[in-house]
Amino acid sequence: MKDIIIIGGGPAGLTAAIYGARSGKSVLLFEGKAFGGQISKSHKVENYPGFEEISGFELSEKLKKQAELFGAEIITAKVKAVEENEGSFTVAADKEYKARTVIFAPGTEPKKSGIPDEDKLIGRGLSYCATCDGNFFRGRDTAVIGGGNTALQDALYLSDICRKVYLVHRRDGFRAEKSLVEKARQRENIELVTDSVLLSAEAAPIIKSITVENKLTGEKRVIDVSGLFMAIGQTPLTADFSSLLPLDSYGYVEAGEDCTVRNGLYVCGDCRKKDIRQLTTATADGTVAATKAVEYLDS
Repeated sequence: MKDIIIIGGGPAGLTAAIYGARSGKSVLLFEGKAFGGQISKSHKVENYPGFEEISGFELSEKLKKQAELFGAEIITAKVKAVEENEGSFTVAADKEYKARTVIFAPGTEPKKSGIPDEDKLIGRGLSYCATCDGNFFRGRDTAVIGGGNTALQDALYLSDICRKVYLVHRRDGFRAEKSLVEKARQRENIELVTDSVLLSAEAAPIIKSITVENKLTGEKRVIDVSGLFMAIGQTPLTADFSSLLPLDSYGYVEAGEDCTVRNGLYVCGDCRKKDIRQLTTATADGTVAATKAVEYLDS
């Protein structure tokens, strides 16, 4: 019987492991893919306090090593199911494990556009987070794909640091708030490329241009850009636990700033319903979730 089982080895889960183990609790963490989650794919991180510059992989390894240093046990295995019993939980992974508390930190994954070689372009000019990677394209031309609030916010953010921003959206109207759309229309260095879909991105070896197609006319256009930002949404990795967690219509876990679902069950990181999803907010969530779990264990 473990004190705390953590599902997910991204920044939130690893931070929870650090705080839980440092409090003297027995901690077991499961990660089914790559430790660090999405941040592990970033070749350079400049917005994490204490590091002027560090790769996402290196930061992930440091978090993992620190958790293990305090005594957390870490297993590479996918959690298949979680069952809540009277005062405890059974977690099915490579075998069954039991814990007094569970912290969910499965994270999210970006929705893909489906263009050829999309995964290979990550780190070569393709990014899913403008606030994370936009500064690498300062003074250059970039493109944002999407029509929601995130896409408009990304375009506005990039317009402050980039020479030009092309906002590509498949429809003429935007789903984003009217105020954001109006601000984008007023920015001289933002060009709205509407009724258009992204067909491909050319890279040699980094992105140098994209090709879009107007859905109404069929006309294809090649746009020279150095950076391509996808803002077509995220998918929280919570579907396997929908019977245990309160999810909103998008699949995010409904829990407040105390990261508590109910006594013994906690959630942290990007899968939690909240306004801002950044590396620092993920680690903050991990701190809160583990602290609340420890308080419950000690009560």
